[in-house]
Amino acid sequence: MKESPVAEPKKISPALKMSLELGPVLLFFVAYLLLKDRVFTIGGREYEAFILVTAGFIPVILASTIALWRLTGKLSKMQVVTAVLVVVFGGLSVYFNDERFFKMKPTMIYLLFGGALGLGLLRGQSWLQLVMEEAMPLKQEGWMILTRRLCFFFLALAVLNEIIWRGFSTETWVSFKTFGLTIAVFGFFITQAKLFETYAIQDDDTPEA
Repeated sequence: MKESPVAEPKKISPALKMSLELGPVLLFFVAYLLLKDRVFTIGGREYEAFILVTAGFIPVILASTIALWRLTGKLSKMQVVTAVLVVVFGGLSVYFNDERFFKMKPTMIYLLFGGALGLGLLRGQSWLQLVMEEAMPLKQEGWMILTRRLCFFFLALAVLNEIIWRGFSTETWVSFKTFGLTIAVFGFFITQAKLFETYAIQDDDTPEA
């Protein structure tokens, strides 16, 4: 009995992919800036702009995640976990009218992924390699080094998010979440260029007869 072939991921333009991934966050940022000084009364209960923008962010992130899945045929584990945590912590913020739940979401995301990578390292494995090997073919030693660095980086971001949302204004946190975290992640991978160069797996030419 023949096995059914595994469907290959569909390719979409990088600009569209980036728009779907970063668009919801930018919309959240713009909506908050436009409404931040307003208070809304709904059903006899007052809601600050942050809560209303959070409520709107939930369906937007779900729509963009579903669109990515339909267009590419797959989702990364981080995309799935992020969407779930947005629904859970965003929903808690709206239900309890308490912005703290949503502000803790990045902390939970980075703790989950940092903890998962750390657990894999304790078992002598790079779980990062399992999800990124096709995108970045590296030697085993390179994967272990990158995984250790990314584990500590995620845990540092979790701590930083706690410091920002607990010690600074909501507007500062929104800016940090929109731009600071994104720049930090891009910056991390840029600084790993030497590692990628050192441990990259080169395509060997077929030996001559």
